[in-house]
Amino acid sequence: MPTRSEPWPAGTPCWADLASPDVAAAQAFYGPLLGWTFEESGAEYGGYVMARTDGHDAAGIGPLQDPTQPPAWTLYFASEDADATATAVQQAGGTVLVEAFDVPAKGRMAIAADPSGAAFGIWQAGGSIGAEIVNTPGSLVWEDLRSTQPDAAAAFYQAVFAHRVTPMPEAGPDYGTFALGDGGLADAMGGIGGMMGAPEGTPSHWLVYFGVADTDAAVAETTPLGGTVLAPAFDTPYGRMAAMRDPAGAVFWVVQTAPEGSAPA
Repeated sequence: MPTRSEPWPAGTPCWADLASPDVAAAQAFYGPLLGWTFEESGAEYGGYVMARTDGHDAAGIGPLQDPTQPPAWTLYFASEDADATATAVQQAGGTVLVEAFDVPAKGRMAIAADPSGAAFGIWQAGGSIGAEIVNTPGSLVWEDLRSTQPDAAAAFYQAVFAHRVTPMPEAGPDYGTFALGDGGLADAMGGIGGMMGAPEGTPSHWLVYFGVADTDAAVAETTPLGGTVLAPAFDTPYGRMAAMRDPAGAVFWVVQTAPEGSAPA
């Protein structure tokens, strides 16, 4: 099982959490769908709960802080120094949306946006490294940036996180995978591309993909649990996928993975 206890290398997608208007309703949806159990973090964390797979932290769910913002999943990148990364974001043309602050006993974080407006988190590990389990059912397996400015976005993430983007023409003319340092397709951690047919006016955004044991079964469960299937299950060279929207409106994808874990690329 792909579990981890050491901090993730800087620039690695290391966590995802959901901002929801109803944390209990989100738990009732994602628990059965992804096989998660939940652990309360305590009143000092504002109602945040940890979603767990096989006893390991897989993702988080917390209350929506700004009712004017839509419910959404936020992807976090690991950092050795959240303040320094926030400075790098600004120097590369991005925006710091929430200045770096301490999460007691857990770490230090900030929220930023790239030049095209896609929001993401920065996580400096303390007592929590972020995801303790990945690339298996019930955990993160992939991440994609849908950007109105994919070339500028690739340059931004390269400057901030030392990502190397490798073109992947079979997925679209402006799509590529990203890895750390000199890594290529074999070391890919996610993708960066254009809007890929999103409705007119859709802003740039990161998408998170969670592993499931059976994509068709997950699709069949989504509507009875109160969610919406945006893209029915379909086969790709990297796994059988589907796109979902939870009852509050947050969008995510699922990918069928082998029990021992496998990423889509």
